Amino acid sequence: MDRFKMGELQVEAGSPVMLEGSNSPHFHTVLSGVGVREKSLPDGRRQIVNFAFPGDLIGLQAGLLGEMKHGVEAATDMVLCVFSREKLWDLFRKHPERAFDVTWLAATETRSLAESLLSVGRRSAREQIAHLFHYMMRRAVESGFAIDDDRMRFPFTQQDVADAVGLSVVHTNKTIQSLRKAGVVKLADGELAILNPEALQVAAIAQAGRAGTVGRQLERAQVPQPFTPVGELSVQHLPAQPTPLPFGIVRKLNRQR
Repeated sequence: MDRFKMGELQVEAGSPVMLEGSNSPHFHTVLSGVGVREKSLPDGRRQIVNFAFPGDLIGLQAGLLGEMKHGVEAATDMVLCVFSREKLWDLFRKHPERAFDVTWLAATETRSLAESLLSVGRRSAREQIAHLFHYMMRRAVESGFAIDDDRMRFPFTQQDVADAVGLSVVHTNKTIQSLRKAGVVKLADGELAILNPEALQVAAIAQAGRAGTVGRQLERAQVPQPFTPVGELSVQHLPAQPTPLPFGIVRKLNRQR
């Protein structure tokens, strides 16, 4: 894979990684740090559509569709692995197992977007924020960004949280305080701690057990598995020792959910 890699890029917190509407000749994987994927209206209002954690792809959209339909901004200092989009087709032709990895990562992003849309459209404010915290903690643990199983660095502002769930900052603050007073979460000093994971999952209306169901469906379909898929689908089936995934950027976790 070294011949596909062009180098590494360091991005400071608060700086744009990719601009909405841009046409970059590169796409990236996140080696370290986290970012936000966002879309904006002409008057400055924005919607955070997703978050970028270590192991995620950035810029594949521009590589296939010609331009980025959303922007990406670094929430912390980030290190990115840089690839030329001109060599993307070579990757699919000559390394199908790696192409499967890329396709898998793109599919998991689509799944996350579906959950986000469900939250914005149907979940209550409490359910939205509980689901967001549940999702972010799970992704932080899976990607190695978490401090431990129930704590993660949280470089995001309340405005970021509000823009992710489509609420006002005031309503977002009141909802977070409600979860805090109920002893479900603690958000302070740049850290998010889940104090009561079971209560958070109930509040989030999270689909417990879905991972195992989909994992069994994949097994029955006999999908080629050159690696253990990342994300909630693979958490229950991880090996004792981590194995590098595409471009060596996805960390795995030997744990049970």
